[in-house]
Amino acid sequence: MKSWILLFICFTLFCSILFSESKSTDLYKILGVERNASQREIQKAFHKLSLKYHPDKNKSKGAQEKFAEINNAYDVLSDEEKRKNYDLYGDEKGSPQFGTGSPGGHGGYSHFTSAGPGNSHFTFDPNEWQTAGRQGNSESFSFSFGNPSSSGSSFGFDLNDMFSNIFGGGMGGGSSFGGFGGPSRTQTRTSPSSLMTVSSLVFKKEIVDQRITWLLLSYVPSSKGFHALESIVEEVAGQLQGALKAGSINCQKESSLCKENGLYPSKSARIFVYSYKGSDKGSLAEYNGVLEARSLKSFCQDQLPRFSRRVDVGRYDFASNTEEKLPRVLLLSTKKDTPVIWRTLSGLYHRRIIFYDAEVRDISDPMLKKLGVDALPAVVGWLSNGEKHIMKTGIAVKDLKSGIGELSGILESFEKKNKKTTSSQPRRSEKTESYEEQMPLLTGSNLDTICGENTPVCIIGAFRSSKGREKLESILNTVSKKSLTRRQNQVSSSGDSISFSLLDANKQQEFLNSLDRSGFKSKDHLVVAYKPRKGKFAAFTNDLMSDEVELFISGVLNGDVQFSKIKKKPVLK
Repeated sequence: MKSWILLFICFTLFCSILFSESKSTDLYKILGVERNASQREIQKAFHKLSLKYHPDKNKSKGAQEKFAEINNAYDVLSDEEKRKNYDLYGDEKGSPQFGTGSPGGHGGYSHFTSAGPGNSHFTFDPNEWQTAGRQGNSESFSFSFGNPSSSGSSFGFDLNDMFSNIFGGGMGGGSSFGGFGGPSRTQTRTSPSSLMTVSSLVFKKEIVDQRITWLLLSYVPSSKGFHALESIVEEVAGQLQGALKAGSINCQKESSLCKENGLYPSKSARIFVYSYKGSDKGSLAEYNGVLEARSLKSFCQDQLPRFSRRVDVGRYDFASNTEEKLPRVLLLSTKKDTPVIWRTLSGLYHRRIIFYDAEVRDISDPMLKKLGVDALPAVVGWLSNGEKHIMKTGIAVKDLKSGIGELSGILESFEKKNKKTTSSQPRRSEKTESYEEQMPLLTGSNLDTICGENTPVCIIGAFRSSKGREKLESILNTVSKKSLTRRQNQVSSSGDSISFSLLDANKQQEFLNSLDRSGFKSKDHLVVAYKPRKGKFAAFTNDLMSDEVELFISGVLNGDVQFSKIKKKPVLK
């Protein structure tokens, strides 16, 4: 009996030491939220604190430890199962843990639960001591030792189980109790459901050149600030849902993917946008701005596609631009810049529909009446035969995602209608497609006549293949007939403002070399605006689209295109 009393005293002393030294920190207090806080409130609090104490931004003493503490708190409270266990037991794993006034919410007493053979617990409560055999005012307590099915006694649990839980692996193992000793708990957690796990296959099939913008987080499990950046990416992806998709890449698992594309993190996680801002081909742009959602959102919006052309609705003739077989759509709004929703759609339907947008003052604008628009914002469309359709007016969308979905349906229907129209149109005659009848070929013998110093601007379509020549001839022939070009007779030297011709780049490479050091050797076709008097040129090297070439030439005439100095005076064979 004395041995048991001695054991009880030792155990009591041991527990008192644990109570005083392993007092759990309240994770809710760390994040500064109430115990009934929603996940959104927890995420916001974490986001704010992680930015304040991020080691890359805060160099003060103790900031790194505070940052780790914040990450740990968020790791537990952002996970539903861990949070439930923490609220019940003071430990996210649901493991037994001592604590005085712990965050488990047991009102200032310690609660111990064991999954051991006894499947029982004891509670130290100032007012509700669990007692057995208490008589009258007697303060004697008897504790049942051992498994109820066996002889011997314990505090409602088996001592071996107790010490196994405290020290790990029984009396002889390493200690791991209440976070003391033993292997440290990992600080990583799985990506939120809104972030797709991006593998090499996903990157290849769903991201590369799919005309949709992606927000990507690259990391390794040990990356600094991973949780903070993950939270920011998730928040921005939610705000721009529909305009872009978001994913995370574990570069430890996808090492080749990260190294090949320059995504591999050094010490900290990194944020990239797979963007179509600059060209038809997607490319990765890294975000190096302030680590907060507002700045990242602004960066993402700037990286959205720019395939919609802003035009002056009063000057542009949509109905006459019938050379392309693609339908054309125009967004009319009071916005000074192309709206995010329209830029997104211009990427999704690139090479299927030609996009324009224009700013108007209000519904009283006379051009709206001419177009038949009675409410703003509005979308007007033209089929490839020039037929106009009012597609939608007074557009009102609940959010970005639903708006994109609604307008996508309208665009899909318009595209189908255009396909029916083009299939019924007769093909052009062979005579109409003849090169020499439509556009002269620039040579040494006619250079002075077509593109001499009496001609202020020469528009030259340079080609390296028969397909490129056919495309250029067709587009330039169409554009040359429009009033905006003020086209002169090609073989006349009357001094009018512009001339049109073709150039065989395979035979006349020296001509292009005279303009630019590269000679545009990588281009199968391009359009050059050349000013013989001033010795300057400008080149259009994008994919050949009739409307884009027309905008380039209009820009040349209006002084909106920047010209460069030529290397030397061009000559032709």
